[in-house]
Amino acid sequence: MFKSLSLKVIIFGFIFTFFSSFGQSFFLGLFNSSIREALSISHGQFGSIYASATLLSSIVLVWIGKKIDDVNILKFASYVIIFLSASCFIFSKISSIIFLFIGIFLMRLAGQGLSSHTATTTISRFFEKNRGRALSTGWLGLSLAEFTLPVLTVFLLTFFEWRDIWFYISILVIIILPIISYVLVKDVKLETREKSSVSENTKEIRQWKRIEVLKDYRFYIISITMLAMPCIATGSFVYQSFITTSKGWGPYIIAQSFMAYSILSVITLFISGFLIDKFSSRKLLIYMNIPLLFATFVLFYFNAQISSFFFFGLLGITNGLANVLGSSTWAEIYGVRFIGSIKALTTALMVFATAFGTALFGILIDYGFGIEQIAIVSGSYVLTSIILLYLIRNKLNPQYL
Repeated sequence: MFKSLSLKVIIFGFIFTFFSSFGQSFFLGLFNSSIREALSISHGQFGSIYASATLLSSIVLVWIGKKIDDVNILKFASYVIIFLSASCFIFSKISSIIFLFIGIFLMRLAGQGLSSHTATTTISRFFEKNRGRALSTGWLGLSLAEFTLPVLTVFLLTFFEWRDIWFYISILVIIILPIISYVLVKDVKLETREKSSVSENTKEIRQWKRIEVLKDYRFYIISITMLAMPCIATGSFVYQSFITTSKGWGPYIIAQSFMAYSILSVITLFISGFLIDKFSSRKLLIYMNIPLLFATFVLFYFNAQISSFFFFGLLGITNGLANVLGSSTWAEIYGVRFIGSIKALTTALMVFATAFGTALFGILIDYGFGIEQIAIVSGSYVLTSIILLYLIRNKLNPQYL
């Protein structure tokens, strides 16, 4: 289906989404206990530091992420690799609360932010006809990391001190990624490809700059839809112990439910890629948060342990859709010439949503909200996003010159 260069771009995206896992919440959370014990801090202190560092990283990402539009992809990837390796090394030297803030900030920016941004922006710009399938395949790198790294890390923690693991990760990044990046994308010239592809089309899509996108009301309605998943899912992940206690579930139920989350995420990634290439992201976007809406209903209404599998499984379906739609939708509506700066903004908003979700759930819990009441708040937000998007569903087409 894909030519040699196209396959290289997909593999590049796959590997970078895999390595983005070092800055993802699921991986950093594995070191929560070790860090709190080393620094003698509470759950609340760790959560506050994590949320504030994540928020700062989202702000910085808006500026630094747009640089991908101005330089060769190999050059930009090289900067990201050096930054990611340095961030992992600094994380291995955490010895105080200040260093913890700096370490989390750097890892969230370099890992979850820039690494995934580099992967999805490169794929979004390179592919047109098969963009959906290419993005879904690239995101499998993160899914593979979610399957393998937690078990591997817990195993390694029985033999190594947590700081040593981060030091070895920094070495791994600086040795492996430069070689892989050079082999895979040294010949990729996105600017040349864009010019040639435009000449082959009978209609030329208007290429929006970020400042123009910010003046488009559609951007805000779509963003409200896109941010529901990271906001609600992150809050559920961080406060899973609160959910377990509130529902009276066994200690391992949610951990087992993550299997349903991961499996359905992968299945949905594959299916959504084909559907997007056939119907377009704009037509599928309206359905993205429907499984998430049902998930909030399950969390509100059911208490049986099996409902945990349904809740996280439905989250996984929306996650699979959101990963692909979150990149392809912007390219379809606003073009690919300035997609780097646009994706930098939307990725930053996504990172911000994870911090906001963590903070919001914590505030609601502190004010005495039960998990059922939090589910109502979450469901109301999701339903509102669906209604707003439905009202403009016929206005999501790109503009042609």
